[in-house]
Amino acid sequence: MRNDRLFGVGVALVTPFKEDDTVDYTALDLLIEHIIAGGINYIVVSGTTGEPATMTASEREQLRNYIRKKVDGRATLVLGIGGNNTRAVVDEIKSTDLTGFDSILSIAPYYTKPNQRGIYAHFEQVAKASPLPVILYNVPGRTSRNVEPDTIAALAHDFPNIAAVKEASGSIAQLMKIIEKTPDDFMVISGDDALTVPMMAVGAKGVISVAANVAPAQCVRMVKAASSGDFTTASQIHYKLLDLMDTLFEDGSPAGAKAALKMLGIMEEHLRLPLVEVCDTVRLKIKAALDKALTA
Repeated sequence: MRNDRLFGVGVALVTPFKEDDTVDYTALDLLIEHIIAGGINYIVVSGTTGEPATMTASEREQLRNYIRKKVDGRATLVLGIGGNNTRAVVDEIKSTDLTGFDSILSIAPYYTKPNQRGIYAHFEQVAKASPLPVILYNVPGRTSRNVEPDTIAALAHDFPNIAAVKEASGSIAQLMKIIEKTPDDFMVISGDDALTVPMMAVGAKGVISVAANVAPAQCVRMVKAASSGDFTTASQIHYKLLDLMDTLFEDGSPAGAKAALKMLGIMEEHLRLPLVEVCDTVRLKIKAALDKALTA
């Protein structure tokens, strides 16, 4: 169940909200058309960037049904289902209508800080429950526990439907160890916009990107160049995008992305607490970085 539809640029889709905290489906339409026009390869629905932790189960269901219908086969769809309660994650996978979705993205358990045996056991249950390929999501800066290369390799070898890892440890050395230890058809995907080009230089197969909400065409050109071995062009685009990639996270994510998307006329900046809008100083930096990025 390895999955070649995960090559290229995946977008960690933000969820637009109105001032009254409801989902802004008009803005969502604009965002979807913006990223598809930019040539992205796949969309991650209800990943952590989409603020699913602040949404009810019925809101998440309505959102994924709407996106599935709106995209209508124009891009591959990946669904985020994860958490730190293994039983609840498994139950959600089994009870969710996965029609139209190609893979599941599942974050490593957070807060409880399980050891590597616990992380393996968690993803073992996820793999056994999932009828779709699974993308592990390793982001120790948010979960407080790194999924070690040996653990990822064991899961990749033991469960053919564990197809990929979104690797956001920030360590290229770790990424290389994962590539070295996992099967040849296992995909390692950058989970860090700013490290995508160097990660692809040593074997990563693209990115699941926050910045691609804002500058999809530029991110796609960068990744296509790197995929073809043209790292001169990829690096040129990378340096045009680098300030944007950094500033989008400077005062919280997805607050930075929503600020930039407001500047593009796509949505308002509304977030659900405890997330709040970026400060004015960061907003000015995002504007300058966006202007630079759009020249790439």
